[in-house]
Amino acid sequence: MLEPGETNHDFTIRLRDLSVSYRAPRGLVKAVRHVNLDIRPGEILALIGESGSGKTTLGLSMVRLLPNTAVVNSGKILYRRDGKELNVMELNNNQLRQFRWKECAMVFQAALNAFNPVLRISDQFADTSRAHGYFHGKALQERAFHLLNLVRLDPNQVWKAYPHELSGGMRQRVLIALSLLLEPQLLILDEPTTALDILTQRNIIDVLKELHAKLNFTLIFISHDLSLAAELADRMATIYAGEIVESGDVFSTFQNPLHPYTNGLLQAVPTLSAHKDDINSIPGSPPDLIDLPTGCKYHPRCPFADEKCIQQEPKLVESDQTNHLVACWHWKSFPKSSKSSNG
Repeated sequence: MLEPGETNHDFTIRLRDLSVSYRAPRGLVKAVRHVNLDIRPGEILALIGESGSGKTTLGLSMVRLLPNTAVVNSGKILYRRDGKELNVMELNNNQLRQFRWKECAMVFQAALNAFNPVLRISDQFADTSRAHGYFHGKALQERAFHLLNLVRLDPNQVWKAYPHELSGGMRQRVLIALSLLLEPQLLILDEPTTALDILTQRNIIDVLKELHAKLNFTLIFISHDLSLAAELADRMATIYAGEIVESGDVFSTFQNPLHPYTNGLLQAVPTLSAHKDDINSIPGSPPDLIDLPTGCKYHPRCPFADEKCIQQEPKLVESDQTNHLVACWHWKSFPKSSKSSNG
């Protein structure tokens, strides 16, 4: 992990000391805390954590779509393409309008809510294209039909349909096609398979694999589904209480997790070969983000916590594995027997 003044330009988006809070009657909800993260060109990164851990807030921050109650306490978001670099936090409204969809697109899990219910799919493509001065007429239709084919949909069936006439999986794939209309370099997917049946989930995963292989965009997907991370991602970042507690390539993270929270998530995943008694849920509940615990925020739920964990919060540091970062005082002595062998 590079510090300010770094010269490594091999990134699509770079977060530095990003902190985001939400105003609430009881105080500030500390949703994202001091996040440092680099996502490289063409990389697939999985952001993994329980509900309320800050994953979606992190994604919304990258496209500046945070609600009015949000406050960005600190940090910067750098975006790089074709040798040009910009700070997303400093973009004015016109620049931000061009940045969204053209440079960075975000697909939300509630696909039906993302569409205008009274407009046909063709009109929704046209509106997006018109807003950015992109294709129109026959050129737009050809581009849209190409993308709809890529996501395994029949363009002739979908093009003149209203959103409610499509199934949940079809709407999700239309939304993915629409997000790629303006050829963005970065695509953020928030829980792309939630509320879909298992066969539709399989279809979405295969579509994403094919799209990434053909178009080579940078992909961030936000999920609590570790099986999805194992199948799709190059790298995985685990988020707990608004901060990244572990980051590494998927293989090494699954085979040798260094943080007890990542290990707990892996132990809670059922496998075909495991007995039901081998599946262990993480004890307790996520912390109150208004009144956070002292020290390591995971210590109230951690079986390995000691007095140092209660008093001092660990920083995200390099481990003895290449490009594997962890925020835990005891990662070196983390018991081998308790680590996951899932892969």
